[in-house]
Amino acid sequence: MKKDKEIILESTTLWDYPTQNYGDRPHGDNKFNGVTPAFVIWNLLQRYTKPGDLVVDPMVGSGTTIDVAKELDRKVIGYDIAPYRSDIFQNDARHIPLDDNSVDFVFIDSPYSNNVKYSEHPQCIGKISCEKEEFFDELEKVTKEIHRILKPEKFISWLIGDHWRKNSGFIPVSIKLYQRLCKYFESIDIICVVRRNQTSNTSIWHKRAIEFNFYLRGFKYLLIFRKSQILNRKS
Repeated sequence: MKKDKEIILESTTLWDYPTQNYGDRPHGDNKFNGVTPAFVIWNLLQRYTKPGDLVVDPMVGSGTTIDVAKELDRKVIGYDIAPYRSDIFQNDARHIPLDDNSVDFVFIDSPYSNNVKYSEHPQCIGKISCEKEEFFDELEKVTKEIHRILKPEKFISWLIGDHWRKNSGFIPVSIKLYQRLCKYFESIDIICVVRRNQTSNTSIWHKRAIEFNFYLRGFKYLLIFRKSQILNRKS
């Protein structure tokens, strides 16, 4: 059990963080809609990168990846279709303006559907419902770009959640994305990241989940892949 804001290198596939941030300095904005836990990025960069490596986040949101990477002496580029602050470059993740085989690590925390308002940008993937196959087609375009810019034998990690709504039921977004990623990368592992502070974590929602026989989303998947030269030769 971790103490509040304690930062350690994870040794299991279950990650549970009591707060979004660690330390005394902000890493991104913990008020940002769908903000990534800074602990997640810290652990990934410790395991899969070294100082001086180039880290890229194609959907950087409030800039958590930028802040953690700089603190760990990694080079970093953060893109977003609707930049939240001045050190984020405006760009659509389906067309990343970097050379082939030029990046050491990619982290991405993408939309899970259109259930959250991510931005006003008309091309935002978060405006497409995961009930449509188009949603996964667009994420696959992002996957292809990540594969193109990532160096051989380097790693990508993708944080993704599943979807449940009364009218559409359960949609295994993470599994459907996983299947797309397997077309381009070698699967390394899957981490479960406990969800905290979501709007549904209230007594009324827990009561509804029991009364109407459905489950609230308790975790997200952290998918870890490698750009394998062997897989590339096969594809």
